[in-house]
Amino acid sequence: MSQAQRQSQGSAGQSQSQSQGLFSGYAAGEAWDEMMSEEGQPRAPFKPIHHTLREMDPESLKERADALASMFLDQGVTFDHAGEERPFPLDAVPRVIDADAWADVERGVAQRVDALEHFLDDIYSRQGSMPRAVDDGIIPWRLIATSSHFHRAVAGLRPANGVRAHVSGIDLIRDENGDFRVLEDNVRVPSGVSYVIANRRAMANVFPEAFATMRIRPVHEYPRMLLRALRAAAPEGRTDPTVVVLTPGVYNSAYFEHTLLARMMGVELVEGRDLVVRNGEVKMRTTHGEERVDVIYRRIDDDFLDPVHFRRDSMLGVTGLISALRAGRVTLANAIGNGVADDKLVYSYLPDLIRYYLEEDPILPNVDTYRCNEPEHLQTVLDRLDEMVVKPVDGSGGKGLVIGPKATGQELDELRANLERDPRGWIAQPVVQLSTVPTLIDGKLRPRHVDLRPFAVNDGDKVEVVPGGLTRVALPEGQLVVNSSQGGGSKDTWVLAGRNVRVPSNEAAEMILLSSQRPHSSDDDAPPTEPLDSEPSPTQTSPPQAVPTTGEES
Repeated sequence: MSQAQRQSQGSAGQSQSQSQGLFSGYAAGEAWDEMMSEEGQPRAPFKPIHHTLREMDPESLKERADALASMFLDQGVTFDHAGEERPFPLDAVPRVIDADAWADVERGVAQRVDALEHFLDDIYSRQGSMPRAVDDGIIPWRLIATSSHFHRAVAGLRPANGVRAHVSGIDLIRDENGDFRVLEDNVRVPSGVSYVIANRRAMANVFPEAFATMRIRPVHEYPRMLLRALRAAAPEGRTDPTVVVLTPGVYNSAYFEHTLLARMMGVELVEGRDLVVRNGEVKMRTTHGEERVDVIYRRIDDDFLDPVHFRRDSMLGVTGLISALRAGRVTLANAIGNGVADDKLVYSYLPDLIRYYLEEDPILPNVDTYRCNEPEHLQTVLDRLDEMVVKPVDGSGGKGLVIGPKATGQELDELRANLERDPRGWIAQPVVQLSTVPTLIDGKLRPRHVDLRPFAVNDGDKVEVVPGGLTRVALPEGQLVVNSSQGGGSKDTWVLAGRNVRVPSNEAAEMILLSSQRPHSSDDDAPPTEPLDSEPSPTQTSPPQAVPTTGEES
């Protein structure tokens, strides 16, 4: 047999294998597919994964997928869906991002966090005077003052090292051209990094051969990065600061993340009842007496932190906490009032704010956005309502979002009335076909839409971005909303290392123990849960507490 015949036979066999294997019937739609090019060939970053999947039979991949689900269920990595505890769906096919693309993401996210820090400092630190960006006509004061998350209780308060957004989650999408764009900013209490860690640990166990052959950047440094940033934020003069993680309690849907981060940082996990303010300092009750607390990494929404200044019926926070903050005796991470920067109307001004504060062009563009509080924009949105994605400015987890092309006539009529009644409360964007990645659906690989939440940590000297982040995937066909409450799942995000980046020779460091032990917590018969799609609902709080637990941005 000649060489040409052998090559022809091999190509035919390969084609037959693919046509009958996992990729049988795989057809990318209008969206940019991250694995397959328009010509049906694998893109460079995905070639090793494509080769492995092409040679794998559906039963083998399903076995690995079942192993992932079992591992998550055993470790309590679950989420609440309609009152039922389910393992958070981790798809067996990873998302791969090449080094050059990630370099742009890393620089763009760091730039955005820097601009957000400048903006928050501008609106809160200049007590008695207007923010510079307002005086110079970059953003209207009325827009800031009418944000539901703008808190005058912390006006004039500047953190010890100037950092307000110690942890940020910047949600990104890839558009029809494969370009990354920012979808929204999360600098209040961004949630989901526990899935980044858990996903990697699970994938490293189930797909060890991939980590042996591909230069995948690790994510296990995140707890050290976070702890370093928290310690750097301690009040002046605290050489060995005490850091705690403040949780609403075991019934909170994000409790798994709270316990994981406290354990991995080696700090105490506390509830509001464990803390007390004495003589202007926050003290933690321990079996050895009271111990001063210097930095609180809080996982509780602003409204429940201090009943003196916010909700008086809150049993989750610490009475007098704002006074201790004003006295400079304790640092709160993230800072109170950051939510104004999450406002989706403020989001539309971020490109201008980047140019204003940093004198740079944005590295990562926004999705085109219509400001419904501006009459001309509102009229355009009303005229094209069935073509738009319309979002509440303070919504999260896909709540309140209306996708015009998929909405019923009644839904559009109700939306129209809401827009006319409260235009400040809404923005609109054209429908963007989020990029797709092959996802295991009923034993076959099918294109499904994804987004990406990279996590950034700011220690005051630099902004570090974890190499990867949380990829969320919309599992139903054609679905653009990726949140778990809408039937979404997640993927492990593999960032390939560049030539000058050192990668550990083995993935032992990724094999993080996710034990069921929980530090310093109340008795708990309920499994920890973590839905990454919405803020916890009032029904997810401890029965003795009459206050809803909110604030996890996911």
